[in-house]
Amino acid sequence: MKISGDWLDHPGTQALCAVLAKAGYQALFVGGCVRNALLDVPVADIDIATDAAPEIVSNLAETAGFRVVPTGIEHGTVTVIAQGVAHEVTTFRRDVETDGRRAVVAFSTNVAEDAARRDFTMNALYARADGTVLDPLGGLPDLIARRVRFVGEAEARIREDYLRILRFFRFYAVYGDPVRGIDVEGLSACATNVNGIDGLSRERIGAEMRKLLGARDPAPAVATMAQTGILARVLPGSDAKALSVLVHVEGDLPPRWQRRLVILGGTDPGGALRLSRAETGSNVAIRDEIGSTLTPAALGWKHGRAGATDTVLCRAALFEAPLPRNWQSEILRGVTSTLPVTAADLMPALQGPALGKKLHEIQARWLASDLYLRKSDLLA
Repeated sequence: MKISGDWLDHPGTQALCAVLAKAGYQALFVGGCVRNALLDVPVADIDIATDAAPEIVSNLAETAGFRVVPTGIEHGTVTVIAQGVAHEVTTFRRDVETDGRRAVVAFSTNVAEDAARRDFTMNALYARADGTVLDPLGGLPDLIARRVRFVGEAEARIREDYLRILRFFRFYAVYGDPVRGIDVEGLSACATNVNGIDGLSRERIGAEMRKLLGARDPAPAVATMAQTGILARVLPGSDAKALSVLVHVEGDLPPRWQRRLVILGGTDPGGALRLSRAETGSNVAIRDEIGSTLTPAALGWKHGRAGATDTVLCRAALFEAPLPRNWQSEILRGVTSTLPVTAADLMPALQGPALGKKLHEIQARWLASDLYLRKSDLLA
């Protein structure tokens, strides 16, 4: 079996592989680029595994005129930019010691050892420069069946890095077959090792949850997380019941993890997932606005297109109500509207706090009118 794609045939990519091969080293594409190419979905990152040590990779690449960035050289990874394309080149590795958060690795010259330390069988697929697929662990049938399965013993893989619990659910949401269902052995191992999540940094958890909630339909995966107690450990106080309704309401709209996070709730999503100040503010604003009476147009003026869209969709999901008529065009009307009254219209009669209070009052009346009151009406 072979893979193909513009990224594979790019002159820079082929030139880098040729440089390593000419020096007697392997250059194998690995992980996401191979997996996605086999599934015929876009390839975002190009990862190359090799039996050459990172110092050798760097020297060969620089001699060939490529730019080299030592992005993770202590772990065997350098980024090689060849003809404008970035490649993460990593030396074959085997785990020496793990503590559930990070691993001590040793470099290897054996691709099977490198495959054995990966998380899922669908990520342990390799390909040569000509696209020929190599499957050291028999992961190809799992990929074809869209079965997310840990490499080797599930519990052993999880104890190496407890973030793999969340990756398991994320990969199930993105690549899994909802008809076939989730892998029972993997699910059992995740539930058994749920306490390991407590040792992970909130930043790593937040990054993984963003990706999970950004899947086309994360509802089955998140519902399973809730049933096993994993969701409560990651996002205390959350409730997954309305997520499937939200996904249905969204229809063909692009998924947004921020919107899905709002529908899950939680006592402190910002702290639990280490959201930025802006992300936390947006989350709180939409949650507060769900129970308001503002129309889609008023929401569009107040929160912009994305915030208004999220609010309208979350309202419909939580209250299991139909979407308002022409809600998208109404949001756009609000986004393009301007409050008819400015501070200059009230000065010099009003100054300071009195001016601010009056403007706030006028704004409230205008929003309540669905943005239809005119300047003369607001100043009357």
